[in-house]
Amino acid sequence: MNASVSVPAATPLLFNWEPPRGRKMAITVFVIVSLVAHALCFYVFQIVYPPTIALLPPPARVSLISPNSEEGRTLLQWIGAEDPALAFATQRPAEARLRALPKLRHVPSYLAIEPALREIPPLFVDLRMPSSQPPTAVPITHAQVPPATSPRATTFSFSTELNNFGAPHLPRPSFTASNNESPDNIRFRVAVGARGEIRYCFLLNTSGDPALDEQARQYLMLCRFPGRPASDESDRSLLWGIATIEWGNDVARPQATSTTTGVQ
Repeated sequence: MNASVSVPAATPLLFNWEPPRGRKMAITVFVIVSLVAHALCFYVFQIVYPPTIALLPPPARVSLISPNSEEGRTLLQWIGAEDPALAFATQRPAEARLRALPKLRHVPSYLAIEPALREIPPLFVDLRMPSSQPPTAVPITHAQVPPATSPRATTFSFSTELNNFGAPHLPRPSFTASNNESPDNIRFRVAVGARGEIRYCFLLNTSGDPALDEQARQYLMLCRFPGRPASDESDRSLLWGIATIEWGNDVARPQATSTTTGVQ
C-alpha cells in the first residue's frame, strides 16, 4: 500500500554562502569614479589654474650720492639748500678763527746785536823766547762788550696807490709805549684828499698796545703830501691806500716805579 510521505520545507541557513556579486560591482564603480574625479581635479588645478611661482625678494642695494655726475651735484645742492639746520644757524666766515694768534714778525738776532769778528792771526809768528825782564809793565786789555742793541729808527711806508702824491712830509716821531713788550708792526687804511691831507685813518691790525695805536693814528693824521694837480673831480675824490709802521727801538718805555715802605 502506498503511503504518501510529506517532505518538510527547506529551512534557511544561518550564513549566506552565495558569492558577493554586487559588492565587486560597487567597488569597481567607486574606483572608476575616483579616477575620473582625480583626473578632473588635476585638469582644474594644474591646467586651468597654474600654480603660483614663489619669487625671492630682490637683493638689498645701497645707492651713494656723489658729486661726480650732474644729477648727484643737483641733488646735493638741493639737500644743502633745504637743510633747516643750516638755514637757522649762524655761519662764521672761513677765514675767522675763534682764537687767532697775532702775526709776529721774526727779528733775527744779528739785527739787534752785531756779531764781533775775530782778527786774522799774523802770517809770521815770532817764535823767540820772551825776556824775563820786560822794559815796561805788561798792559792789561779789557774786552769791549758790544752794545745790547743797535739803534734802529721807526720807519713809515705807504702803498703804491699814493705814489702820485709824492713823498710825504712826516713830523718828528715821538712815541711812548704803555708796557715793556715789543710792539708789532701795524697798518692803517688812509684816505688822502687832493691837497695831500689825510682825512680818514682806520686801524687794520693792532700792535698789542692800544695807547701806541692811538699815537700812531694821530701821527699819521699830521702827515702831509705835496698833492696832485687840481681838477673838479680830484677835489671831491679821495684816494685810499695802506700806511705801514715798522717799530724800531726808539719807542720810549715806561719808567719802572719803585715803592719804598718805612719801618716804624
